[in-house]
Amino acid sequence: MKHEEFYRIVSDQMSEQFEKEKENIDLAASYCADSIMKGRVIHVFGCGHSQMFAMEVFYRAGGLVPVNALLIPHLALFPKAKLSTLQERVEGFSDEYLKLENTSKDDTMIIVSISGRNAGVVDMALEAKRIGMKVIALTSNQFSDSVTSRHSSGKKLKDVADLVIDIKCVEGDACLSMPQLEPKFTGTSTILGMFVMDCITSRCIELCVEKGYNTPIYVSSNLDRGDDINKEHIRNYQSLVDCL
Repeated sequence: MKHEEFYRIVSDQMSEQFEKEKENIDLAASYCADSIMKGRVIHVFGCGHSQMFAMEVFYRAGGLVPVNALLIPHLALFPKAKLSTLQERVEGFSDEYLKLENTSKDDTMIIVSISGRNAGVVDMALEAKRIGMKVIALTSNQFSDSVTSRHSSGKKLKDVADLVIDIKCVEGDACLSMPQLEPKFTGTSTILGMFVMDCITSRCIELCVEKGYNTPIYVSSNLDRGDDINKEHIRNYQSLVDCL
């Protein structure tokens, strides 16, 4: 049955990804920890469905407070999904958006794009590097190698980033097929990418604690003291985190 096949494929991809990328995950976490301990933030950016990766690590129970989710409305799936596809191909937009944020060379930028081909993610990476940030890319090498760049430089996200974490999905992402159905169906990149994001933040928190840093972490607002704890975090980071 297809759900069992999907489980086996995802399990195999995740195991391969963790074994082959765990050193890169550890390095990514160290970049993030350095930013946090300097009183700065981790910016997370993606287009369309990849905005979910920023949402996963932003403003959530058990999550790091110093995360700035770059949830640019023009790149969201609403109000019209097709517009996000068009906008992510526009050059000279996302880099200008980053200039409106509170940024520093001591920040870290995480960019998620499974194909890594569109102008929006390349521009964001180039601008973050111009500022002096470390740029971490979550992308699929197999997918990216199968397509051309849509940026005037001819570069893809993986060509610009300081560190690439390879998401082990297949070209096109969809992994299931049936003889009577032409297109493949059901992608794995979201599950794989979310796992990487949570591995990075988990290790980042561990590194901060090991170095004696009082790491700011959100607690559930449904706990009795949750609102008071989070209110203090928001007060401390409101000037650095745009969505707060």
